[in-house]
Amino acid sequence: MGLTSQRFGKGGDAEVMMDINTTPLIDVMLVLLVMLIITIPIQLHAVNLEMPVGTPPTNEIKPEKVQIDIDEKSTVYWQGLPVSAAELDEKMTALAAMNPQPEVHIRPNKDCQYAVFANVLSTSKRKGLSKMAVIGHEQFVL
Repeated sequence: MGLTSQRFGKGGDAEVMMDINTTPLIDVMLVLLVMLIITIPIQLHAVNLEMPVGTPPTNEIKPEKVQIDIDEKSTVYWQGLPVSAAELDEKMTALAAMNPQPEVHIRPNKDCQYAVFANVLSTSKRKGLSKMAVIGHEQFVL
């Protein structure tokens, strides 16, 4: 009595297998993966910076602060004194030439006309003033 299996059938001849043997393919894939991991250079996540040594220099010159107010009647005030558009233009030209440039604080009233406020901002931009701040009152809402 011999053992018979379904593979060999009645005559004992081997049948052709229709399935692909994936074991060698997986072995080759793992070898390639290991080679890839070994050959990739180690990435350093550090940036080398050369920082200055010693104490930083102190800035003993405090920049001047210029206050521009716009009241509810859309009158523009330079350091508390009312100015016209031409005078404002001249004063901003003088400020732009100063080194270091002073800080310009614009404080509009909530009831002023937007056109006047926009004119002051555009004049400062046109003259090249870079240190600008818009300061609002408690009741000032944008």
